[in-house]
Amino acid sequence: MRDTDPAELFRHGLQLLLDKDMDGWVDLCDDRAVFEFPFAPAGYPARLDGKAAIAAYLRDYPDHIDLQDFPHLEIHRTDAPGTLVVEMRAAGRVVATGEPYEMPYVAVVTVADGRITHYRDYWNPLAIPASMGEAKAA
Repeated sequence: MRDTDPAELFRHGLQLLLDKDMDGWVDLCDDRAVFEFPFAPAGYPARLDGKAAIAAYLRDYPDHIDLQDFPHLEIHRTDAPGTLVVEMRAAGRVVATGEPYEMPYVAVVTVADGRITHYRDYWNPLAIPASMGEAKAA
């Protein structure tokens, strides 16, 4: 994926998430990738350093959230090479309860040499379903 356009790489990553292929998604990341969650609530990480930490963070994601669609996706290119600003909404269901899952996101994503090197994820922690906290505590 070395010559992959950052927007194409991002779209491919969304399909991997829908396919519940967490390993495939993590493989899109550079070994030294950094993920930041500026609005992370207590008990959730604010930063992940490196591919191994990202893999550990995402490993059980499909056990908690069954992503089914990204009904809204806007990818904005920036003046910084390889950097995108993405507005999207994820839809699916909370596995533990079957309740609907809807989450808007804004992400600033940097890609270099065909790999994600930096991912800053702005999401609303107040929108986390209560069952997610219960599942996380279990």
